This record gives sequence, C-alpha cells and structure tokens, in this order.
Amino acid sequence: MKAKSTLKEIEERFDNDVERFSKLETGQQTTLDATFNMKLFGEGIAKVYPELGSVLDIGCGAGNYDIELLSHVHPLDITLVDLSKPMLDKAEERITAVNAGGEVTCVQGDFRTVHLEAQSFDVIIATAVLHHLRDDDDWKNAFARLYSLLNEGGSIWIFDLVEQAEPALQDLIYHEKYGAYLKSLKDEAYRDHVFRYIEKEDSPRSLMYQLDLLKEVGFTKVDVLHKNLCFASFVAFK
Repeated sequence: MKAKSTLKEIEERFDNDVERFSKLETGQQTTLDATFNMKLFGEGIAKVYPELGSVLDIGCGAGNYDIELLSHVHPLDITLVDLSKPMLDKAEERITAVNAGGEVTCVQGDFRTVHLEAQSFDVIIATAVLHHLRDDDDWKNAFARLYSLLNEGGSIWIFDLVEQAEPALQDLIYHEKYGAYLKSLKDEAYRDHVFRYIEKEDSPRSLMYQLDLLKEVGFTKVDVLHKNLCFASFVAFK
C-alpha cells in the first residue's frame, strides 16, 4: 500500500480551506447527499433525544452539522474536536452565535488520543472523518473509544465514504459511477484530482464492516439511514 498522508498533512490541507468548508454548496460538493444527510442527522437526533444535552463532534470542520442540529434542539453543550485550529475557530464562532445558553468546548487534535471524559456525551457526530483510520486495529480501537465516551443510551451518528466488499462492484460504484459524478462537477482533470487525494489520504471500509465492528465493540443497535453509491450514513446505540 502506498504511504498515506500524515495527520500533519491532513491538518494543513484543512487549515487552508476553512471558508470553502463553511459553505455546504461548495465545501462538500464531492460528498454525495451531504445536505440531505446533514438535515437527516439534525432531525433524527432531535427526534430520538428531544431533551438532548451533550454532543461531541469529531472532525467537526466548520461546524455545519452542529448548526443544523441547533436549529432543531437547543441550547446544547457541544465539544468540538478537529486537527485544524482554523477550522475549530470558525466552528466555535458560528456555533456560539446560535447556541445562547449552551457551552462550546474546542479541542484541537486527534479524537483517538485527545483527553475526553468517558461516558460524557449523549451523541457523537462523526462525518467524513473515520475514513482517515488505517488498519483493522486502528478501526477497532477507535470504535471502542467512541463507545466508551457515550452515556448509556447514547449514540454515534456516522456519515462517510465507504467501500464495496466485492472488487467488481467497487469498480462500478466508485470508479465508474462516482467518477462520472465528479466529472459532471467540472471535468476529467477534477475527477482525477479527487481520486488522487482520496487515494493519498483515505482508507475507507465497507458499510457492513463498520456495522459489524460497531456491534463487536458493544453497541446494541445499529441502523442504516441512507446510502448513495460510495457514501453512507448510519447510527449505533449504546
């Protein structure tokens, strides 16, 4: 396997792209159904937890998902974790403006290693972050840690790039159909650019791999919310 991007390289890429990621219509064009899933998470979390208290957003970016959630239930105590300090600053600024009466805590670093109290959160949001995990041990340890951070009855809401388990289907769904979508956004050069940085940065796993692993580390209920080609959203309850 080719050498993947280091955490520092990933951090630097996002440091330089804060304004774009503050706007869903431009920041997440390459992510299929980003707006749909953001609204689905906001409505779904509010439906399950009408008196929601504490939220952890790992890889929070510019805070889009938290702002959407706050339009359904507020105030909230929100902890934001991201590698990028400029992203955290932008997320804090935007969330604070619509979260009167709630607290916003920012933690710069890797969610796998930063200090977070066990059993402190009702909900964890993880969007477009877990694909940066690497080998199977890394995936299992990360999922186990996320489980430990949730209160009893808490849940994790994941939206991310996924692979197909069958190589022929991966070629069809990712290279052909997702590739055609990327080309439609601009041109073949743009498609190839996106494919190159995914290859450099990301190590996605299949949807079923992740659902099985969530159960293995202790989650009692898992549910698929939405899948479109190589992107899926799903939830797991402690």
